[in-house]
Amino acid sequence: MGGISLGSKNLLKISTCDADGTDIAGPSFEVQINPASYQHRLSVQYNQCPTLGQPGATPKFSAVNPEKLTLPQLILDGTGVVSLIDASSLMSTGGLSASVTDMLAALRALVYDYQGDIHEPNVLRFVWGDMNFIGVVESMDIDYTLFKPSGQPLRAKVTLGVLAMASPKKIEQSATRSSPDLSHLVAVRAGDTLPLLCERIYADPGYYMEVARVNGLVGFRALTPGMVLRFPPIN
Repeated sequence: MGGISLGSKNLLKISTCDADGTDIAGPSFEVQINPASYQHRLSVQYNQCPTLGQPGATPKFSAVNPEKLTLPQLILDGTGVVSLIDASSLMSTGGLSASVTDMLAALRALVYDYQGDIHEPNVLRFVWGDMNFIGVVESMDIDYTLFKPSGQPLRAKVTLGVLAMASPKKIEQSATRSSPDLSHLVAVRAGDTLPLLCERIYADPGYYMEVARVNGLVGFRALTPGMVLRFPPIN
């Protein structure tokens, strides 16, 4: 009995796609051993600008951050202890040897390296079990754990940090920030004026007096960077 049993061959697969999730013909990578765990992070960003003279601040919604997938310690093994699937299934372009160096080069080329034809790294699909995550790799950490006497790596653990990719179509469907029939919270930046912000939100600078009234501003020029203003729905 050679190697570690992998059970069923439903292994984590990484392949190329576009931002809409349409698969693109090209290389893919299938891990030797499925991850023992993974993390799916969802987070919301709030502004917490204290009001002068107040002991605390009420968090104000700012944005929904991109979801993040972390795949920790994906094992690449070149010792033969792990029973390799046919090498061509690890890298669909074929010709991949069982060496850790070659496997790392193939994985890096797929998930991290700049692609000249699209002028950015690949958009990727990560599929395993219920996971079907589309995103771009923002970090690739490699931990070499075993070596030949020559110093050549025999085993490595790779941790991938992946940011979710939202297609322009999805952004358009889900974005409410620019819709004039919904309230918006906007953090003032240096150089902002109420007419300018009204132009940005409503496509009409003429609503600045109403926005000043809603926010209790004495003068529409009295804007301080960092303050959060509410822009109400317009009729």
